[in-house]
Amino acid sequence: MTNKTKLTIAGGIMIWMAGACFAQNDSARAAEPSKYFRLDFVVKEVEGGKTMNARHYATTIVTGTGEASVIRTGSKLPIAVGGQDTQITYIDVGVSIDCRWAKETGGDLALNVTAEISSAGDSSRQPMVRQNKWSSNVIAPMGKPTVIFSSDDVASKGQMQLELTATPVR
Repeated sequence: MTNKTKLTIAGGIMIWMAGACFAQNDSARAAEPSKYFRLDFVVKEVEGGKTMNARHYATTIVTGTGEASVIRTGSKLPIAVGGQDTQITYIDVGVSIDCRWAKETGGDLALNVTAEISSAGDSSRQPMVRQNKWSSNVIAPMGKPTVIFSSDDVASKGQMQLELTATPVR
């Protein structure tokens, strides 16, 4: 056997071994057990640093699956449309929170959260709908309430906040 052939065989073996090592690392990551976390959300209406209203919502999410955890609560609001032949259509108002791609990272929980909070305000003719929409990847420290989204109210000096507390489920 020539030296060139021996080097080619040795190189092939080294590449094969490196691939086997990477495959073991991938399977070790895939074998990480899924963990469950309770997600407690608080929607707060804040004015002048004081909480005027707070509503609580909770769900559970599992890490490593990519599966979504969804919260939906609300009402259908009738809206008159049309001219003389008035018809009624309905729009959804309330709370919609979607959570995906949860992963535990260094004692925190990283996940994607999409939230929509809408409500009907008083108006003389048709109701005015207030709406806040947020979507982002967030990191929540375990067991610590954290404001993950915040928006000023365009019609007042108030602010809408979404707070998240993530807790491991034992």
